[in-house]
Amino acid sequence: MTTSREQRGRRVDAADQRAPAQDPAEVEAQARQAGSIGTLDGWIGQCRACPRLVAWREEVAVIRRAAFRHQEYWGRPVPGFGPADARIAVLGLAPAAHGGNRTGRMFTGDRSGDVLYAALHRAGLANQPTSVAADDGLELRHTRIFSAVRCAPPENKPTPWERDTCAPWLRREMELLRPTVRVVVALGAFAWAAWWPVLASVYGQRPPVPRPAFGHGAQAQVGDGVPVLLGSYHVSQQNTFTGRLTPTMLDDVLARAKQIAGLD
Repeated sequence: MTTSREQRGRRVDAADQRAPAQDPAEVEAQARQAGSIGTLDGWIGQCRACPRLVAWREEVAVIRRAAFRHQEYWGRPVPGFGPADARIAVLGLAPAAHGGNRTGRMFTGDRSGDVLYAALHRAGLANQPTSVAADDGLELRHTRIFSAVRCAPPENKPTPWERDTCAPWLRREMELLRPTVRVVVALGAFAWAAWWPVLASVYGQRPPVPRPAFGHGAQAQVGDGVPVLLGSYHVSQQNTFTGRLTPTMLDDVLARAKQIAGLD
């Protein structure tokens, strides 16, 4: 039987045999040259441009959490997940150390993912309400999920340099999605802030001055042909356990995203 690790390895290896990006200039060059979502996913999955993040993600993959001590961790950057012709983009901060960094798929195998995928299923945007492993049969409908930073950072806090080094991957992903994507759901203030450089580089639109403030349910649009930006509190345990973000609140944002994307 083919293991999920082998399946994910094929996703990386099949794209191109070139060496992994080792610095910001190589990230920029590879992102610019990626001609498809599949190729982009492969190059993201082998990036080694941020030394601190490389060391951390690989250390976590070796030490492991006790509950997952018998599992083999992905321990690499985590590519996006979902169809290449998505109409809705869900933008997060970064993979979780024992979630995406373990499973190789965004918001998979952690409490945040439990909340997000259950909501996507209720909205009719996922074929099942759970996401526990990269080979669990989950499929997204009209929706692609990715993050501003593709490696799990210590304390879930990437540095500004790491954010900027990773930014070309996000820009290129949005360029490839541009023909179809109509709305971007930013999970948290970090993702909301990461959108404005994309707006300028991909869509040629200057961000408003002052920039629209992040908040749950916040909405911003700049110019024709530019995706609407919707804000949602992040699906972190800190927000969901305290009631700052409830299932109904998340459902309302996804319902609005579907309406904007013309999926109702």
